[in-house]
Amino acid sequence: MPALLPSLALTLLCLLQAVAEVPLQPNFNAEKFAGMWRVTAVASNCPVFLKMKDDMKSSTATISITSEGDLAMTLVWLLMGKCQKFEVLFQHSKEAGHYLAQEQKELHVMETDYSHYAILHEVQRGGQEPSTGLQLLTRDQNVSPQLLQKFKELIPSMGLAEEMLAVLPASDQCMAEGSWVSLPA
Repeated sequence: MPALLPSLALTLLCLLQAVAEVPLQPNFNAEKFAGMWRVTAVASNCPVFLKMKDDMKSSTATISITSEGDLAMTLVWLLMGKCQKFEVLFQHSKEAGHYLAQEQKELHVMETDYSHYAILHEVQRGGQEPSTGLQLLTRDQNVSPQLLQKFKELIPSMGLAEEMLAVLPASDQCMAEGSWVSLPA
């Protein structure tokens, strides 16, 4: 048993490092990434998300790039019976596709084809424990079974479990701009 402890510790260290390394979309093009997306699936260990995930529906994410190269994201969710808008400004980092917000949020564009889907990884620091999330964005509300399977296969590699996944049903409830209530992100 004592001989197993060093190898177990080394294995755990390797697993932690593997989860910490988040791949980025090669040759990321922020201008092609900008526009409207639908959030069609989310996996997260955030306690608030886990409590609400079974009641959530698809939302919209509108992404624009500022003249400084930062990423402005507007999310509109149907929460507690109301369309609620969250706005976040992510500052660009030295790596294309990697953004930071208020030293508490980190966003990675892991993969995108720009016209059909994108997979985002987000880390939220602050509070008691950092939370991690993956988001599958699509340009329309339909997600193919193959794309959903690809997304599901990424979940454990990011330190998340499949029971943390919510495949969000399609919804057009919050598409009208005047129906939003703005909240701080």
